[in-house]
Amino acid sequence: MSASRATRVRGRRILRVVALAGTLIVALLLAGWALVLAFVGQEYRIPSVAMAPTVKPDDRVVVNKLAYRSHPPRPGDIVVLRAPAHWNVGYPSPRSANPVLRGAQDALALFGLGAPDDHAIVTRVIAVGGQTVECRMETGVTVDGTPIAQPYLDKTALEVDPALLPCLGSAFGPVTVPAGRLWVMGDNRTHSADSRVYCAHVQAHVERGVLCTGDPASGTVAVDDVIGLVWSVQPGGSQIR
Repeated sequence: MSASRATRVRGRRILRVVALAGTLIVALLLAGWALVLAFVGQEYRIPSVAMAPTVKPDDRVVVNKLAYRSHPPRPGDIVVLRAPAHWNVGYPSPRSANPVLRGAQDALALFGLGAPDDHAIVTRVIAVGGQTVECRMETGVTVDGTPIAQPYLDKTALEVDPALLPCLGSAFGPVTVPAGRLWVMGDNRTHSADSRVYCAHVQAHVERGVLCTGDPASGTVAVDDVIGLVWSVQPGGSQIR
């Protein structure tokens, strides 16, 4: 074999080795990123106004999935959770009916490049297991009898002054939150489908203008359905990554 031919053969071998190494590096990076999304943090795009102005439509939030390994969610935390089954009525899945396209969408979601196929809600924890939450026009929202501070309420987003309508809707409760469950409400109370919407009522109390005095489990969500704590918020159109 001539020297020039031997050089070309060695060159092709080197190129193959470099290409293989590059492919392996990319595969490892993608696998590592998928593990980060699965176990550490994930980005969600928010489509609703329920948490405005804290989180506005089309904002992107990064969720810390490790936040609750050492302790459960606390009152005041902003969390992303999987909606309970009875909260999913009318929820349009972002997945295509075409199995090929659906597979591609699942693959993109795995690497954080597409929407997860679950009804994820961003909301605020108001009360946790064992606490009693209620709202009356005279006191506003209270937890265990103490009015809670709500500096995040914005009368422009609410389209009403909370000082004039403290419950921002009907009075409710008292609801004693069952163990392992959470009472959640969006910051944009007048535009949020939250625990107040899905709670159970007692007709006699409804006639007096008080909601959510029935089965406390119906309006609460399981701690196990919490995906994680909202870590950061980026305005719609900007990139977190």
